[in-house]
Amino acid sequence: MNISKFGKKFTQNSGILQLMDDLGNALNSDKPVNMLGGGNPANIASVNDVYLQMLKDSIQGDGADSFALDCASNYSNPQGDGKFITALVEFFNRHYDWGITKDNIALTNGSQNAFFYLFNLFGGAFDDGDKSILLPLAPEYVGYADAHIDGKHFIGIKPKIELCDYDNQDGFFKYKVDFDALENLDALKNNQIGAICCSRPTNPTGNVLTDDEMARLDAIAQTHNIPLIIDNAYGMPFPNIIHTKANLVWHDNIILCFSLSKVGLAGVRTGIVIAKPEIIKAISSLNAIVNLAPCRFGASIVTPLINNDKINDLSLQEIRPFYLKQAHTAIGLLKHAFQDLPQVKIHKPEGAIFLWIWFENLPISTQKLYEMLKEQGTLIIPSEHFFVGIDTSDYRHAHECIRMSIAQPDEVLEKGIRAIGEVVRGVYQANPNP
Repeated sequence: MNISKFGKKFTQNSGILQLMDDLGNALNSDKPVNMLGGGNPANIASVNDVYLQMLKDSIQGDGADSFALDCASNYSNPQGDGKFITALVEFFNRHYDWGITKDNIALTNGSQNAFFYLFNLFGGAFDDGDKSILLPLAPEYVGYADAHIDGKHFIGIKPKIELCDYDNQDGFFKYKVDFDALENLDALKNNQIGAICCSRPTNPTGNVLTDDEMARLDAIAQTHNIPLIIDNAYGMPFPNIIHTKANLVWHDNIILCFSLSKVGLAGVRTGIVIAKPEIIKAISSLNAIVNLAPCRFGASIVTPLINNDKINDLSLQEIRPFYLKQAHTAIGLLKHAFQDLPQVKIHKPEGAIFLWIWFENLPISTQKLYEMLKEQGTLIIPSEHFFVGIDTSDYRHAHECIRMSIAQPDEVLEKGIRAIGEVVRGVYQANPNP
């Protein structure tokens, strides 16, 4: 069988595919697993009750009067479900006064689908040369890594690392954008960057770029006439898993991407893109080619919650407090597991559904640690996969961290963190002078 160069890229086992395979195999195994490696949101009973009621309400009515039946039996147009888009337009104008219209919103089958489109719209081969997507703060979302069709698609910037306190405790740190490195980047000066992209809050670290950092990135993007793409999967206004001060800004040089996944509806695969009309038209055209039309299932559940602002109540009163509580629980367990080990530091938990742990001067890579923990039934994600667009071969920090999900029951957190503590402590003790 002769497969094209394009096809060979997608038959290779990419980093994210290997990790997803491991997670899937663990879930299907008969052995008990401490699942701290996945990205699935938590099942929050009070939130699920609302969604279940929305599903019940959506099936009421006879024939065409049933919203659920209409969504299941009829295509939307390639831009996405019209009622949902109208609800979103009114919602964002009501809360942010952006003055957007339906021409500013497109839906996709999950935000991963949206980023595949966007990265290939703004990165790759152009008439004036090849262009990359600039990721201004590594580490970044592992799902970006293989989203390009061909060529070198990403350039990442290593972070500044600042030690800090959190909740009157030491042993924390925070990543900051290295603007000196970014603004002096040859690719940026030479018109080789097609877009700037960041997630806020950031998967994997829970970092929230400050308003000043965002404003500076916005100004750089405008200066170079390239869009600023913001991945808002964990951000405002839904699911609003942000535990620090932050504001949400949009204008026609910004592309905002949202998702229904982290409000607890990962399976409905609904992404939302807000951008200027030319970009929305391009996304709609790609939808027509790739999917014919986006799935409407999410719209049948969430449209009423957008119309009556219940989605805000769920985010602020149920979802955000749940993850803040889980973060504090996990931090307490980590502090206990790694007491008297000052090499172990935690990224300041500012948002999202993960903790990012740094094992400074760890004698082994966290890829090796991942394999050791997997053998014992605990799954985490090693850090090297998240430094997208960076050569990590001589960058030790990129091999010293792990991402750990906090979207798990307390007993899973307790068992998994205990296992991590025992293995890591043993590694340090076996190699006292790395």
